[in-house]
Amino acid sequence: MSNQSDHQHTIPFPILIGDIGGTNARFAILVDAYAEPKQFPTLATADFATIDDAIQAGVLDKTAVQPRSAILAVAGPVKGDEIDLTNCDWVVRPHDLIAHLGFDEVVVINDFEAQALAAASLEAEHLQQIGGGEILPSASRVVVGPGTGLGVAGLVHARHTWFPVPGEGGHIDVGPRTERDYDLFPHYETIGGRVSAEQLLCGRGLMNIYLAVCKVGGMEMRAANPSEVTTTGLDGSDAAATETLSLFATYLGRVAGDLALIFMARGGVYLAGGISQKIIPALKRPEFRQAFEDKAPHGAILKSIPTFVVTHPLAALSGMAAYARTPVRFGVATEGRRWKA
Repeated sequence: MSNQSDHQHTIPFPILIGDIGGTNARFAILVDAYAEPKQFPTLATADFATIDDAIQAGVLDKTAVQPRSAILAVAGPVKGDEIDLTNCDWVVRPHDLIAHLGFDEVVVINDFEAQALAAASLEAEHLQQIGGGEILPSASRVVVGPGTGLGVAGLVHARHTWFPVPGEGGHIDVGPRTERDYDLFPHYETIGGRVSAEQLLCGRGLMNIYLAVCKVGGMEMRAANPSEVTTTGLDGSDAAATETLSLFATYLGRVAGDLALIFMARGGVYLAGGISQKIIPALKRPEFRQAFEDKAPHGAILKSIPTFVVTHPLAALSGMAAYARTPVRFGVATEGRRWKA
C-alpha cells in the first residue's frame, strides 16, 4: 500500500470509476480528462459473488478500453487491505483488483465523500432548489442523503481546494418538539434506547414513522413498504402515509438545519439519496423549509442558506469524475486508501 498523502497526485487514465452501494453497483470509464464518462448498465450486487467478477463481466468484457486505474466509492469505512461493505456481501481487496484485473492503481473512498465531491461540481441543471437563500461561493457545504441509511458529509473550502469531510452524522440524536411528536416518539423504534436521525430518515425510517402514525391513530396499515408509503402519501390516497411524508420532511428539515449550523454551510445543503428525489413534491410543501429555518437564535442565518435536491441520476459518479479529471481541486486524503502495483 502506498502511504502517499499528497492529494495533488495525478491518477493515470483511462480510469474506472465505481459507486458501490448495498444493492446496486454503478460503473463508468473516463478515457481522458476531457471525455464524458462512458457509463455501463447498473449491476445488482447480489448477482455477483465478488466485486472482481462484477467489474470483469459488467465492464471489462463489454469494452476494448483497459483502465489503468480505479476509483471506487464504497458504502462503509475504508480501513486496511480488506474493505467490508455495509448492506452487501462483497469485500473490496485492492491488491486482488490489481493482480487479477490489470490495474496499476486503486483508490477507495467513502460513498458520501463521492456525494460531497458532486456537491462541489454539479451544474445547476442537476439541482432543484427548495425555498430561498443563495449559494455563497467557496463557503462550506453539507450533503444529507436519506436512502438505505442516512449518509452525511461536509465539504470545506480552503487553499483553493475542496476538502470532503466524511463522518457518521446520520446517527445524531433526534428529539420531540411538538405535541404530535410527544404522541409519536414513544412508538418509534429506537437503537440502544435512543431515536437517531437514521431511525427516521431512511427507507426503514419511513416505515418506522408510518407504523407509529397508524398505531397512535388506530388506523389500518395499508402500505407494506417505503415505496408504497411514498406513492400513497404523495397522491393522498392514504392519510397515514401523507402525514408520514409531512413528518419525514419536518425531521429532515430539522436535521439538515442542525448540520448547516455545524458546518456554517453558507454554500448550501444538498439532499442526495434515492428518497429525496422521489418526494420532491412533499419537500416543496412548507414543512421542510420551516423546520430547516426554525433555529432560534440563528433563524436569519438559516433563511439565507439554500437547500437543494440533487436530481442527477448518478451524482456520486459525477463527483468522482470531477475528482479524477483534476485531483488538485479536491483534498481527498489518499493515505491508507491508495494502492499501487
